[in-house]
Amino acid sequence: QVQLVESGGGLVQPGGSLRLSCAASGSIFSINAMGWYRQTPGKPRELVAAFTSGGSTNYADSVKGRFTISRDNAKNTVYLQMNSLKPEDTAVYYCNAEGLRYITGGRRTDFSSWGQGTQVTVSS
Repeated sequence: QVQLVESGGGLVQPGGSLRLSCAASGSIFSINAMGWYRQTPGKPRELVAAFTSGGSTNYADSVKGRFTISRDNAKNTVYLQMNSLKPEDTAVYYCNAEGLRYITGGRRTDFSSWGQGTQVTVSS
């Protein structure tokens, strides 16, 4: 199995910054895509920023110019630097990773895993 552990959420004032981290661990062979999503009550989970399987990055229009996604491949970790935070950025932020993992006999199979979520609250 592949586990994702997020950290870095919290309460911040409008205009402030936070940095989220997500570390993947377990029987990982490769990670092809990894990124951040967020969800507020009553709304579907939405993409915030992600590295795609093709190697590019995608950002939601609402965060372009304010958020930056980065990664450390050696640590299977992805980061989300969030600057100029707004109250509408308040949400639970989830990390997602997709790739290949080992199973018995040395074979590999696809995986898609989610973290437990970390709360980001932007409020004065």
